[in-house]
Amino acid sequence: MKYVILNASPRPNSNICQMLSIVRNELLACGDKVFYVDVGKLQFRPCTGCMECRSTHDCIFPEDDAKEVLRLVQDCDGLIVGSPCYWGNMTGQLKTLFDRWVYGMMDHSERGYPIPLLKGKKAVIITTCSTAWPFNILFRQSAGTVRALKEILCWSGFNIAGVLQKGGTIKNKVLTSREIAKCRKFANKLHKSVL
Repeated sequence: MKYVILNASPRPNSNICQMLSIVRNELLACGDKVFYVDVGKLQFRPCTGCMECRSTHDCIFPEDDAKEVLRLVQDCDGLIVGSPCYWGNMTGQLKTLFDRWVYGMMDHSERGYPIPLLKGKKAVIITTCSTAWPFNILFRQSAGTVRALKEILCWSGFNIAGVLQKGGTIKNKVLTSREIAKCRKFANKLHKSVL
């Protein structure tokens, strides 16, 4: 099986990085192939909204990291997206990447109905938030990040295999044994659901 991990955290030892590392190691232990992408290190221009990609099914920009990683996602069996919560949403760099990928993730029928291009693929969403639990969910902070990611992934055809939200990261910079176990469980659940 092939998986792509999108790490949208700009901090190398963040909770997101720790969680994604556990998921990656579990998938590798299952014998799977894993492509780990640090979104913040990618070099690409943001979408200009020219809409050319809707008819050509390709971005007008020359070859860049956005196009290269999109091909990995199109070819994978499962996607793991990890993003800290920024103002109740995913990081700007991750959103900019998804904006560039519209042509490769979703099409439209002649009547304008969306057509998912990645139908049947599995996805896991992992998000963290400085707002303490349960307020990170009640005040739609990490829950807002999950909602935004589900919007993109579901309209693209992904089935969400799991969601993991961690609140209160200002005080809790290290994962608990329970959170580590959850990450392992999510990786194994994703692996089994793709088989």
